[in-house]
Amino acid sequence: MNQPASAYFLEDRHDPNETHTLSVLVQNEPGVLARVIGLFSGRGYNIDSLTVSETESQKHLSRITIVTSGTPMVIEQIKHQLDRMIPVYRVVDMTITGRSIERELAMVKVRGRGDSRVEALRLADAFRARVIDATTESFVFEITGNSSKISQFIDLMRPLGLVEVSRTGVAAIGRGPEGM
Repeated sequence: MNQPASAYFLEDRHDPNETHTLSVLVQNEPGVLARVIGLFSGRGYNIDSLTVSETESQKHLSRITIVTSGTPMVIEQIKHQLDRMIPVYRVVDMTITGRSIERELAMVKVRGRGDSRVEALRLADAFRARVIDATTESFVFEITGNSSKISQFIDLMRPLGLVEVSRTGVAAIGRGPEGM
């Protein structure tokens, strides 16, 4: 069946999804996080990672670090909508600045005995993970790094007896002497 002709040229766009880390400086007051989250959920945007903490107690400011993905147009929309929110002071796309450091922390519990226990310790050493709890049957490792390093470590621990994982989410900060 033929489509009706249109007076407008509409081309099919299949922009690839990109992952971006947004750092949002907000007033530290009740309900701000709920409003930011509401913006995402109300428009069907996904949050891959979310961390929030007060960063300047004298000024009552908090930093929300959001990792989200979408087409370039969706990412721009998200940034503009965040920028227009009342308690938001600044929105910085850390991915675009290219001058940022991103880290995540994870605690990884692995159960094992014998060779799998030795292998888990060997891999933890290679990934610079620290043992923060140990019993005769399990370890809890603490690992920090970028998200892909942590995911790779978790994948390697699965066949060795991975029990559970707790991840903090991404924290990001710009390089150099300037603040946000």
